[in-house]
Amino acid sequence: MAVISLLQPITEFLSIDDRARFLSKLVALAIGLPLVVGWASAIFRWAARRHVGTVPLVLAGAGASAVLFAIVLAVVRSIVFSVDALHANAAGWTEVDGLRVGFTMGLTSFALWALAFVFPFAAEDARVRSLEADKLRIEAELAQFRAHLAPHFLLNTLNAIAGLVTEDPKLARKLLASLGDLLRDSLRTEGEMQTLDEQLEWLRRYAQILEVRHAGHLAFRWDVHDDTRRAVLPRLLLQPLVENAIQHGVLKRQGGGEITIRTRLDGEKLVCVIEDNGPGIPEGATRPDAFGLASVRKRLALRYADEAQLRLESSSSGVRSIVELPRGQ
Repeated sequence: MAVISLLQPITEFLSIDDRARFLSKLVALAIGLPLVVGWASAIFRWAARRHVGTVPLVLAGAGASAVLFAIVLAVVRSIVFSVDALHANAAGWTEVDGLRVGFTMGLTSFALWALAFVFPFAAEDARVRSLEADKLRIEAELAQFRAHLAPHFLLNTLNAIAGLVTEDPKLARKLLASLGDLLRDSLRTEGEMQTLDEQLEWLRRYAQILEVRHAGHLAFRWDVHDDTRRAVLPRLLLQPLVENAIQHGVLKRQGGGEITIRTRLDGEKLVCVIEDNGPGIPEGATRPDAFGLASVRKRLALRYADEAQLRLESSSSGVRSIVELPRGQ
């Protein structure tokens, strides 16, 4: 700030050799600049703690700095111009000129302070607020997904367990244990990300329950490459796609069918494929009530922007939901 503030009086002195004017500005800067930086920084910290708006603070600070410099320069000018040797060298610099120049110097000094201190703070604050907003949106998406999952899945599974209590108590107990583990894991709030291995373990419990509920009509096949297990992705990202494949794919097929879950690495991308052998969907259409597709697309957009995607490939032999995202570690 000091170097930039000195450029103007030095340049002026070199062009017109007015020692009185140069000395007046130099002394005014030496007095006024530390005062502006000191009080403006103190007021800014006070305003930040009390969440006072930035715009009123900047306007008030600019005005106060202009008045301060105008007064300081007027006083310094009167002292400097009282020295005959300097006054004789002055090139007609009036008191009005001094006030005008002091006013401009005050505004310039405050602008430099704002650029050096307020702008970086505002930029960082905007970045942090953006990250917090993204986090809140992601948490809202995850909460919406949990709310969608719990009611119908829990009710249907409990009905299945109730039917097995007398027919197959051992299987009923096993199913109840899997349901408890599943719900406990889905309600954990320790973070939005998890490893693919953890997510697949959750999906295996989910699949086990569904295979019992739809005995003879639904089967799962797993094709998981070992080098993908430590990859990191959003929690429960794949579950809506599995549910979508069941409800709108396999169970629409006469006699039921099979769902295959595949994972692989493609360079730095993690590729997850949920494939069913249902009847497929018309070209360019979307399955009715396809909550899973919208949920996954929103979460990918919030987390990865343009670095991840979900696409569908449909044929008469079924539908593939393909998720590609940075694998993370």
